[in-house]
Amino acid sequence: MDLRQARILVCNDDGVNAPGIKVLEEIAKKISDDVWVVAPESEQSGSGHSLTLTLPLRVRRISRQKFTVNGTPTDSVLLAIKHIITGKRPNLVLSGVNAGGNLGDDITYSGTVAAAMEGTLLGIPAIALSQVGVYGEGMRWGATEHHAERVIRRLVLEQWPRNVFINVNFPDVPADEVGSTEITVQGRRKIGHVVTPGCDPRGHGFVWIGTDRDEDPFLEGSDLKAVNAGRLSVTPLCVDLTHRRSRAQLRKLFS
Repeated sequence: MDLRQARILVCNDDGVNAPGIKVLEEIAKKISDDVWVVAPESEQSGSGHSLTLTLPLRVRRISRQKFTVNGTPTDSVLLAIKHIITGKRPNLVLSGVNAGGNLGDDITYSGTVAAAMEGTLLGIPAIALSQVGVYGEGMRWGATEHHAERVIRRLVLEQWPRNVFINVNFPDVPADEVGSTEITVQGRRKIGHVVTPGCDPRGHGFVWIGTDRDEDPFLEGSDLKAVNAGRLSVTPLCVDLTHRRSRAQLRKLFS
């Protein structure tokens, strides 16, 4: 892909005013002069690949090539490509930069990853980018700011299959301490490990799903092991969820 002529669509799940999307917009503008931002108007973390089908969506224009959508990251990418951006389609979708890693099973919940997936389903190469850190304690964006442009440029040198997109996680270390880039597999990390019941001031009960995770940080070759060692994780993901070995086994049952 010739990035000098590329039209880049930037999206996220943290909302159009989040620090991470501002970081990514600046990175994208170093790569191309034709950058569009279409993002949710509010935080949509954990929304997964959710599409709004039962309510109308509203698009608000912020500037010539920057818009918000009162919906999910998936809505934002779909409307950007099918409704907002006219003429030339985007050549690349960049989603993020998420405040916090999207590692292991996070990817099944992540709106950041879902936005990249939607771009892929619409036939556009897509990369999800996340900065590992402790949510609510102030993110250190240096690793992303210093290394993301290089990673994006290198990734698009290869034309990966049309049903594949890329998940990139930057470790929570200073930019000059980031180690090598590892091509990883999805690790094991399940959110919702702690569920806390409570009671509101009116006496009504509620349940709060916490952000604690049950994870295996040492799984060999995994995204988690890479970032915990201060390395940059690049994981190719596929929109085809078919488990082919099980398919072969099941065919025997019905033959």
